[in-house]
Amino acid sequence: MAAARPELSLSLQFADPAHRAELPRHKVQRWIRAALDELPAEITVRIVGEEEGRALNREFRGKDYATNVLTFDYAHEPVVVADLVLCAPVVAREATEMKLPLADHYAHLLVHGTLHAQGFDHEQDDEAEAMEARETEILLGLGLHDPYTKV
Repeated sequence: MAAARPELSLSLQFADPAHRAELPRHKVQRWIRAALDELPAEITVRIVGEEEGRALNREFRGKDYATNVLTFDYAHEPVVVADLVLCAPVVAREATEMKLPLADHYAHLLVHGTLHAQGFDHEQDDEAEAMEARETEILLGLGLHDPYTKV
């Protein structure tokens, strides 16, 4: 008997529509649900351009560059509530550099962001090891690559 899928309320926004075809709602839902523990979630995924990504990273993290994914987590329980902001140009560059299909890299970053939304972190070595192991387990379960193994 398959485990029940966590309830997910998803808002999918495209400020940068360049990758809309790579991110159909059913795939985004599948990737996020795979990373959710048993709690229900309300998650907004926003795909942005370089300018918005840089502004958000500068304002909220004090880093003056666009990064691949930002997680704004507001609650971990009884409902996971978070915004995941992915910067389309950065994601595309990274996918090209790693020779990965664009959708696979988005899947990894959505899993990564969803884990952050539930309190996972990678600031300390032991935290990073636990988070990377969980990401790998989820991505392999989805039939995707291990993001921490060099190809």
